[in-house]
Amino acid sequence: MLRTGVTRKVVTVAAVACAAALTLPTFASAEPAPPAAELPPMFLPSPDQPLPDYAQIEALASFAPAIMGAAAGPTDVAAGPQGDLLAQARQLLDNPAIPETVKATLTTVITFLDGSGGGGPELPPSDGPVIAQFLYPTIGKGCISDTADSIGTALAVPGPATLPPPGPAAGHAGFVFTALGTAPLTAQQESPFTVTWLNLDNRRTGTQELTGASAINPGGPATVSGIADTGPGRVLAVASGSITTQSVEDPAAPARSCGFLPTIGTFYVA
Repeated sequence: MLRTGVTRKVVTVAAVACAAALTLPTFASAEPAPPAAELPPMFLPSPDQPLPDYAQIEALASFAPAIMGAAAGPTDVAAGPQGDLLAQARQLLDNPAIPETVKATLTTVITFLDGSGGGGPELPPSDGPVIAQFLYPTIGKGCISDTADSIGTALAVPGPATLPPPGPAAGHAGFVFTALGTAPLTAQQESPFTVTWLNLDNRRTGTQELTGASAINPGGPATVSGIADTGPGRVLAVASGSITTQSVEDPAAPARSCGFLPTIGTFYVA
């Protein structure tokens, strides 16, 4: 049950209508791990970031399939059934029970999809890499311990860039997901963490598994990454899935697997 005043009926109608647009296949990675890498501080969230409100994240995550489904329709997402889904989202913006943080995120996505307000990420100084943080942090229940949840943050880096390893080329995008406070990744993951993406301009789409193959932060927190051939244009992405970690302090402890609610990203690839 959503706890933000967003009725399950409204969210379910939107989500179920387009859930078929998302396909999250299971992958297996046999790539050899390169030497360990540490991301610069600008790529990592602050460890003292306050825990976001789970109910608000749950409400936003419930819209992720509908948002991707709307974008996967005709090029003009304001037309047809996609327009109806966007209209539902706009109506929710008038609901006084919805927190302003949720409204702000929905507004960003709507304007990104229909082109009415851009909705693109702010660019960093010209001498730094282009880093597009996803629109809100997500939460993994019980990822640190039975009683401690983890904040998860995702980001995209349009190429050409040197990070995440081995670096996305032009027309590609690198993705990094970090689960704060968690132990290191295990060699074998119980289930995948993926980014499903859609280029709104060239209509290319795909699902990219994020793995620990690049050995980013091998001592923790658990960090996965991957590079997708998106081509140039506006890219909408949804990151979600599970991670499996193993305590370094207590190697005899069982591995811990946990899932993260979907988070949404919007960015540009040159």
